Order: sequence, then structure tokens, then C-alpha cells
Amino acid sequence: MATLGIPKNTIEILQKYNFVFQKKYGQNFLIDTHVLEKIISSAGITKEDMILEVGPGIGTMTQYLCENARKVIAVEIDKALIPILENDTLAEYDNVRVINEDILKLDINKLVEEENGGKPIKVVANLPYYITTPIIMGLFESKVPIESITIMVQKEVADRMQVGPGTKDYGALSLAVQYYAKPEIVANVPPNCFMPRPNVGSAVIRLTRHEKCPVEVKDERLMFKLIRAAFNQRRKTLKNSLSNSSELSFSKEQIDEAIESLGVSPTIRGEALTLEQFAELANIFSK
Repeated sequence: MATLGIPKNTIEILQKYNFVFQKKYGQNFLIDTHVLEKIISSAGITKEDMILEVGPGIGTMTQYLCENARKVIAVEIDKALIPILENDTLAEYDNVRVINEDILKLDINKLVEEENGGKPIKVVANLPYYITTPIIMGLFESKVPIESITIMVQKEVADRMQVGPGTKDYGALSLAVQYYAKPEIVANVPPNCFMPRPNVGSAVIRLTRHEKCPVEVKDERLMFKLIRAAFNQRRKTLKNSLSNSSELSFSKEQIDEAIESLGVSPTIRGEALTLEQFAELANIFSK
């Protein structure tokens, strides 16, 4: 079977099916075998594993996953790609199931229960920019049993996931990802590794799920409300950001007291706080 990591084979398949790239799905197919191998090795895939692949496209990475994993569930939103996957590029594999569905609407917990007896899975994906955050946060927040998520994303998004306080890329996404997982960029991928060629560089980042959360927080939802409020108006002081938030209903006095209890300057900005400090702040408000 022709491997799709080679551009010529990708072009042949696309022409055979008269496939038209959909801007709304942010479709960029990988055409570099080295990058594909790097993703597989970084994800640490073994014959024991069940893999959830989000957005298989024409099945380029799916072929590699099928070769290395016990079972692959590939969730593809674009129905024009389903015949290519089922009748052609994945037809030879008996360890793959293709689901034509929007990943954000799928009950993944139920899927993991049915297909993997509720044991943790690994997630692998080449994600379009606009949907990266909702997918990652959806997987973490719905408490899907996950060992790791290895994904190709826009380079600046990967950077944002792994930075700490005081940097311009630091924000709600950095904190949310680091609360749930340990992020590590494993490869930078230039635009010429894709078809069509995107305007920006990409990176492969692996998020290894924490066995135990790095901070103790009584009310997770409250902590994330505080984080969102702090970064919604990041040029403002933390005090003003929290006062102006429609999600929070604390008085100015309560906010002043909480910031004082935290032992930081009353004029501090949210972007200077660590994950530990946000957790502590949430715990102070919970009291």
C-alpha cells in the first residue's frame, strides 16, 4: 500500500477522489515521513494501546498508528473524506474504526468504555488552529481517561502551552494545560511539510497527563473563573480584572482581602501569578 507521507501518493489520492480542501475545517495534510515517525515515537505507542485520532484527513498518520497500536479510533468531521479512508487508504487495516462526527459532540468517555474497557487511551492529532483549545480542554474537563495527548498545533499555540508567568505568551491556556498535564514540545515543523502549505510554522507537543494534580484546589471551576477573569483584561491589575468580571460576584473588599491574604502587591497583574497562586486564591475565596 502506498504510504501517504510521500507527496506524490497524497496528490494521487486527492486527484482520484477530486477532493477539495475545506477552509472551514483548516485542512493541512502532512507530507513528511520523518515528522510522522517523530510523532509516533514521541507518543510512545505500543501494541497495547488504543489511540484516539482527531481529524485523520486522508489517513496519512492513521496508517502509521494502525501499524503501531492495538486499536485506532479515527474521528473525522468532513464526510467527503470518509470514502477515501474506508475504501482506500485504511481498507487494509482491521484495527481501525472511522467515525464521521464532530469530536466536540462525541461522548468520548462512552467510546473509551466500549472500545478499551475504560482504560486510559492516548490521543494523537494534527489540529487546525481554531479548534485546538476547545478540543484539548474538552478532553481534560470531561475527565476522559487519557495517558497523553500528542498533537501538531500552530507553533505559537505550542509555545503558549508550556510557558510560565511574566512572558507575553503566558495565559489561561498555559495554566489550564499545566494544571492537567506536563507539556513538552518534541518537534518544530516548518510549513513545507504540509499540503496545502500553511502560512505559519507548527510544532508537535506532548501533554502527559498528571497522575495527581500539581496543586490542591477545593473548587476547580472557581479557579478557572479567576484565571479567565485575570487574563480577559491582562493590562489591568488583578484587583480590577476580578472586580470587572461578569463570572465573579465578590465585593471589592473581599477581593482586596483575598489579594492581601495571598501576600502579593495590591497592584499585581494576573499574568504575574503562578498556577499555585491561582489555586491558593481560589481556596481563599472558597472560605
